[in-house]
Amino acid sequence: MYQNDALKVLTGEVRLSYVNVITPRASQQGGEPKYSVTLLIPKSDAATKADIDSAIQAAAQEAVNKVWGGVRPPQPRIPIWDGDGVRQSGVPFGEECKGHWVITASTKMKPQVVGMDNINAELAPSDIYSGMYGRVTIRFFGYSNSGNKGVGCGLGNIMKTRDGEPLAGNASAASDFATVGNAVVQPQNPALPAYGAPAAAPASAPAYQQPATPAPVYPQTAQQPAAPAYYQAQQPQSAADPFGGYSSPNDYPF
Repeated sequence: MYQNDALKVLTGEVRLSYVNVITPRASQQGGEPKYSVTLLIPKSDAATKADIDSAIQAAAQEAVNKVWGGVRPPQPRIPIWDGDGVRQSGVPFGEECKGHWVITASTKMKPQVVGMDNINAELAPSDIYSGMYGRVTIRFFGYSNSGNKGVGCGLGNIMKTRDGEPLAGNASAASDFATVGNAVVQPQNPALPAYGAPAAAPASAPAYQQPATPAPVYPQTAQQPAAPAYYQAQQPQSAADPFGGYSSPNDYPF
């Protein structure tokens, strides 16, 4: 009995699986969205198991008159399962359930999830995940639905006690890249360029070159006729005597 409520239980430390306490979801199409979590209760925690058994019996007794019309069903359904056995569908439970009692609790009202260090402040969504450990308040109730009669488990609030290995199958970035550091891994295919290097042109690609520009053809300048022989023979012989020995231009023979 927890807080003088025979139907309510505060568990010991359990592991949380299928954690769905941030956004409500419907268990089946068309169903009512609810918050839910599956509790993995160690079989070594005999005190929690005894409290759960007692609360289930109290819920069944209450349901006889309030829900089941004064008649207790011979085999009412109960919400706790042996993790070393099989599910209701006949499929074995996962490895994380081995050595545990398995029970799923749900609620229409959003539960509060707090930490041990501050029970007055709710945890951030990133701190809440399948695989973490905590203590949980749950409350049992009788039901009758479509001919099915049994005892269900309502979810109260959650106090996270410590972190655990995530059960969602998604590794963290820190664990994925712990051994990589700042090293750049080169591609395995030698035909590929190194990371950050420009890709080489394919061998079959044609080499593009600028076409050679032909040199311009200029018209040849007409060759000047050679000077007459007599003129050549009478060219000045010295820079000091520009007239080649003649006293004046009037002395030239032309």
